[in-house]
Amino acid sequence: MTPLGILATMVLAAAAVTAPRVGLIALWRRFQHQREKTRQEDALKHILAWQDRSKPASLESLSGSLRLKPSIALRLATQLEAGGWVRCGASGIQLTASGQRRAVQVVRAHRLWERHLSDDANMPIGRLHHLAERAEHSLSRTQVARLDAHLGHPEHDPHGDPIPSPDGTVALLEAASLNDWPSGTPARVAHIEDEPDAVFRAILATGLRPGHIVRVHDLDQATLAVEFEGRQARIDRTLAINIHVAEVRDGDLPPAGAIRLASMSQGARSEVVGLDRECTGFSRRRLLDLGLTPGASVEVALDNTFGDPRAFRVRGTTIALRAQQAEQVWVRPQPSEAEWRASQ
Repeated sequence: MTPLGILATMVLAAAAVTAPRVGLIALWRRFQHQREKTRQEDALKHILAWQDRSKPASLESLSGSLRLKPSIALRLATQLEAGGWVRCGASGIQLTASGQRRAVQVVRAHRLWERHLSDDANMPIGRLHHLAERAEHSLSRTQVARLDAHLGHPEHDPHGDPIPSPDGTVALLEAASLNDWPSGTPARVAHIEDEPDAVFRAILATGLRPGHIVRVHDLDQATLAVEFEGRQARIDRTLAINIHVAEVRDGDLPPAGAIRLASMSQGARSEVVGLDRECTGFSRRRLLDLGLTPGASVEVALDNTFGDPRAFRVRGTTIALRAQQAEQVWVRPQPSEAEWRASQ
């Protein structure tokens, strides 16, 4: 082999050895960059949340919320200030105009992704928040805009939080704590706070969901009695702080004599009255495409031993629906075939 050939062989061999190393270094740098970006955006979200409560964030609140050592929280705040995202002073940490815009865009991505998981993937409401926490930092503005259009430009996420508009405007949540609502007066559940997680799961265990119409009755200083969907629940007032209700609007009340399809038992027949007002976007289109339109006859064809999904017979076709989907369909019970024959 010529000296030139030997040199070429040595160069190729060296490249073969270093290529994987270079690839690993690039991956490591991307990982570090994404981790730093995630941490910064989580910090901006935290500061925004405190500003919304008219409270300035601090190094202590940042450290506690993000579970960071005080020294790391200080370094993070310094980086954000150097980038022009925040201002640090004696009155605490405050967002600049650019920091506010960036924080709101992350919130917008988070809430739209929750809507996508709920509407498109039929994911239970209790699992949405943590999955959206991961996705919010990876979605570009273009992807968020496409997702918004796909979902039909929803105004609220599944918990009832307003979704920021593309220009960063955030509508006010006009609702009051369940603790402060007049006893006996109907109200619409407008929002359920999803943090802290333990409190959120305790609320979900009662069966309450955004969109439900409730009546509150005082039991004592520690507990409320809440009527909804033909059920009753005792709710601790410490939980009720995280449940926000508003006045009942036109169209909020279910049609006369109607119940949710999810409450029908196996073999029961019913007629579709309509879809819930909270059912929007892809979820609404899918249910309509399955034939669940007003006047359609529905029969519970088969129960699932494990609860979900259940089989329903609609327009001669058997379809599978999860409880969350069946909750969105209002039906009017009809007599069974045997009951109909007996009545003739």
